[in-house]
Amino acid sequence: MKLSIVILNWNGKLLLKKFLPEIILYTPYTPIYVVDNASEDDSIEFLKKEYKEINVIKLSKNIGYAKAYNSALKKIDSDVYCLINNDVMVNKNWTTPIMSAFNNKKVDIAQPLLLDFNNKDKFEYAGAAGGYIDKFGYPFCRGRIFDNIETNFGQYDNSIDIFWASGACMFVNKKCWKSLEGFDEDFFMHQEEIDFCWRAKNLDKKIMCISESKVYHIGSGSNLSSDDKVYFNHRNSLLTLVKNIDKKNLPFVLLVRSIFEFVSIFFFLFKGKISKSIMIIKAYLKFILLFVKFYKKRNNNFSIKYYKRVSIVSDFFILGKNKFSDF
Repeated sequence: MKLSIVILNWNGKLLLKKFLPEIILYTPYTPIYVVDNASEDDSIEFLKKEYKEINVIKLSKNIGYAKAYNSALKKIDSDVYCLINNDVMVNKNWTTPIMSAFNNKKVDIAQPLLLDFNNKDKFEYAGAAGGYIDKFGYPFCRGRIFDNIETNFGQYDNSIDIFWASGACMFVNKKCWKSLEGFDEDFFMHQEEIDFCWRAKNLDKKIMCISESKVYHIGSGSNLSSDDKVYFNHRNSLLTLVKNIDKKNLPFVLLVRSIFEFVSIFFFLFKGKISKSIMIIKAYLKFILLFVKFYKKRNNNFSIKYYKRVSIVSDFFILGKNKFSDF
């Protein structure tokens, strides 16, 4: 199957300069595309001068993670896409075990192990060794529960089915991508990969972490402020629930989740992080305004049990279970 590497970039010249050489070196004979989200630095000029072999897709304005990939992938002919951030370091044969899984038709969406570039013995927050979700929509990973990030000593070196794959480095079959019509562009950024994978699971698609492949992720390469991340994560997580939970359970799940949201507001106030409390309030109000629009996006296929734990909040804060292996 033909693979294409697709790197989303926004004001990331220094990151491209740092990480692009390894992608080229360790992924020979593979088309590489840089999708530039209207960078204001000289990213494009740098690529044209230093890497003429790279295909550049220039967008006229910053349209966010989801819409940028949707737009770019319409222009790329490939059997498998690797959507990878510009702040990811790869190594030798990083695509080989993943492409083997695709060629054997064992997988529709996959991710490698994500490790921390700055502390290579640690997993990385954005996806670690594969993503899961609890009943109330809180994501967690093998190797990362909330902000508790585990040291990697090989405990998750087995390839395994997961619920969601990290958008920092996601491989997806073109047929799967088209059947889902790509990411939901209304998310703009953050949580769109969870919604995408949830919709894939509802269609009985297979999602895996292929642990023989390892990459190293810096994180926060978008330069988005921490307050903006709080806003998008809380808003989009709530909207994902509206789209993907069966109608019978949706009211109860949203009620409990709303209680958790208000607890979070007071938690940040208690910690003196007033701006983050404001962002959660803003996110919740926006969620209310978008509720009907997202409810209309629902389909009728909700047969899967989507959650691995009932409440990761209770597991972590009350029972003290701070590692995936505690479950």
